[in-house]
Amino acid sequence: MFRFRKRALAVTLGVAVLGVAGGIAVQRMPALAGQEEAPAAPAPAAAVDVAEVVSRTITDWRGYSGRLEAVDRVEIRPLVSGTLTAVHFQDGALVRKGDVLFTIDPRPYAAEVARVQGQLAAAEARDAYAASELARGQRLLSDNAIAKRDFEEKQNAAREAAANLQAARAALEAARLNLEYTRITAPVTGRISRAQVTVGNVVAAGAASAPLTTLVSTARMYAAFDVDEPTYLKMAQASRAGSGAIPVYLGLANEEGHPRKGTVSFIDNRLDVASGTIRVRAVFDNPDGQLIPGLYARVQLGGGKPRDALLIDERAVGTDQDKRFVLVLDEGNRARYREVRLGSASGGLRVVDAGLKAGERIVVNGLQRVRPGEPVTPREVPMAGQPGRFAGDGPPADGGPSGTPAARQPRQV
Repeated sequence: MFRFRKRALAVTLGVAVLGVAGGIAVQRMPALAGQEEAPAAPAPAAAVDVAEVVSRTITDWRGYSGRLEAVDRVEIRPLVSGTLTAVHFQDGALVRKGDVLFTIDPRPYAAEVARVQGQLAAAEARDAYAASELARGQRLLSDNAIAKRDFEEKQNAAREAAANLQAARAALEAARLNLEYTRITAPVTGRISRAQVTVGNVVAAGAASAPLTTLVSTARMYAAFDVDEPTYLKMAQASRAGSGAIPVYLGLANEEGHPRKGTVSFIDNRLDVASGTIRVRAVFDNPDGQLIPGLYARVQLGGGKPRDALLIDERAVGTDQDKRFVLVLDEGNRARYREVRLGSASGGLRVVDAGLKAGERIVVNGLQRVRPGEPVTPREVPMAGQPGRFAGDGPPADGGPSGTPAARQPRQV
């Protein structure tokens, strides 16, 4: 009886709990049923900078790396042996052609000049005596008062005396040259290195001897670099077409852009088949003396005639695996994916060889915030770079050795 009552009590409690839960559910259902699900708010259009594609006339430029070389480089070596008695320059100084650099003890060579002068005087005396004997023999021969053999001996003696006189004069000239070589002078104007041999040392003559110092010209400087085969063919085509001198510009490692203008002075006569390049040398004026042999040179070489081209900011270019693309805005300000083919750099911008038209608007800033097909809020801005600065008259302002601006790399999405 007791167990039956416990079960009845449990059932009654369960029904009561279900009733309370059902009441709560019934009370909540009308509230949920009266509410409609609110639609999700659309995401605001991304604000991006937009610019029109630039169209202007440019000259194609290609960048190369090279080294500076002196137009004249001389290793100063003695032409006579002797003791070095004086050094007449400061190490690293600028010298002019004809300035005395070193002095070798001239006394032995001055004595040699005096000795040869005495030999010359003796040769002149013998020549005069032989000449008078020959004249006397000619008079005697005309009177048949001398044998023909004796006359021929006098004639031969006169010729021998004249030859000895000529040899004595040549020996005196050589002695004077050796005396002159004791004063070593600068063969060209330029900057001299340090003296490798100091006063008191004995120096030897000849090409195998150690150089006393080196001298390089500074008024002009060569920049030597290697160009690829297609560039050489363009240069040759421009030369045949009579397009004039090939424009070339130079920039040092610490200079902005390529401020120094020069001319191509030499193209090698053969292509290196191992590297596929040919050696080219351009010459540049050096008024400030900053160019010295061995410096790293950034060279921009112009090729072909000026042409019309489309240019865009490098920041507008995205990378899609091996493709380059930009986002073009349509009439509804929606970003559209457009694959492009890029060319070289010019005036701070990048040339577009294919994929765009003049006047089209592209996203130049905020590329990472936009997906193709999405609407954007455009902010019209001018295309970056330096329009008009290099319209065929000069090299790109920020082109690196490959023609691509080093400070602006394509963004990846």
